[in-house]
Amino acid sequence: MPQFFDPDAIVLEPTSPDRLTAEGYLPLPGLITTDGLMLLRREAAALEALARRRDFAMKCMDNSPRRMTTLGGQTIAEASDVIPALYRDPDLIKLLSRASGETVTEITDPVERHVLNILHQAGDTHGAHTDDHPYALVLFLETPDNPADGGLLHFLPHAGSLRNLKAADGTRTAHHRAGDAYLLRSDTTAHRVTPLTRPGLRRTVLNFAYTTPTAQLHRTGSATELYA
Repeated sequence: MPQFFDPDAIVLEPTSPDRLTAEGYLPLPGLITTDGLMLLRREAAALEALARRRDFAMKCMDNSPRRMTTLGGQTIAEASDVIPALYRDPDLIKLLSRASGETVTEITDPVERHVLNILHQAGDTHGAHTDDHPYALVLFLETPDNPADGGLLHFLPHAGSLRNLKAADGTRTAHHRAGDAYLLRSDTTAHRVTPLTRPGLRRTVLNFAYTTPTAQLHRTGSATELYA
């Protein structure tokens, strides 16, 4: 398998686990190598033909909008060797364990394990939600260069309610470029993707879900609605 990331080139601060605990978010800029990014983009382009358009309000997430194109993990596993291999790469899992300060493991759910999310129309957005599993690694394959074009991560750690994400206090925004990644404490951090502001923009990401040996599953039903 090609080298999608270089473990020796990724520098994690000793305080990374503390930052992730406090902020719910840890940026991993430039995680994907140039060659790895090209290959993942080719994989995503081929998989997009299998993806489904979604346009609805998700009741279990305060009726937040889903305007996006998605592909679930089961179909990805059938159509791609590359993405499942990267998901379970031992060096990647070791990196996530060091970043989180916990033993990170694969999840058993084939639908949520690795999913493809594409925003590609004006107004496309992935509305407010939390995830079923404790950790999400998001890999950016395409993204608007200008933050004014939307597609930004908007998040609130330790959120008591998704509605708190709409308030100004404590909410944070992050912009990423192709090749970047971030690790999110996704079961307790309310998060959304801001809408694309105009036609001609694309935001394509792979979302890898992970758990820990002691984590309790917070099943919401949202993944089934979006990816099954």
